[in-house]
Amino acid sequence: MKTSNALLFTLVLLYINASTEWPIHTVCKEDNLEIHYKSCDPQQDFALSIDHCSDIATHTFNIRAAMVLRHSIEELYVKLDMIINGKTVLTYSETLCGPGHSKPIFCGMKKGEHLYYEGPVTLGIKEIPQGDYTLSAKLTNQDHVTVACADFTVKNYLDY
Repeated sequence: MKTSNALLFTLVLLYINASTEWPIHTVCKEDNLEIHYKSCDPQQDFALSIDHCSDIATHTFNIRAAMVLRHSIEELYVKLDMIINGKTVLTYSETLCGPGHSKPIFCGMKKGEHLYYEGPVTLGIKEIPQGDYTLSAKLTNQDHVTVACADFTVKNYLDY
């Protein structure tokens, strides 16, 4: 019995090590809007969900996000690239944590801490661009190390 358990455990570990990509997760899917994501950090996946896809078109909507931090966050920067047909058409970057900026709850968190956020988010956009495209998001800290990274696939056919 112990030999079969050890063999099963070994096979599971080999399967996990053989996987080279994280799975695609669904953030939300409704009639005219779908958002999926896949972590582009080879060492870490994370969880993200939104109550209702249609809420994203409003100024504020509720999310749930969770991950275990592999790096401390004293300063945090986000860079977003909108990619259509393999070409970057728009780039946006912003400081989320740092000197002279407001302090979101995750600022000051240390490596190994469990980041969990459930609550409102405001994107500051009036509408989500229509069409099929990819949003590449990368969060880096004060040491220019990736804290989280994901490629979001957006399919939006909403009429505003």
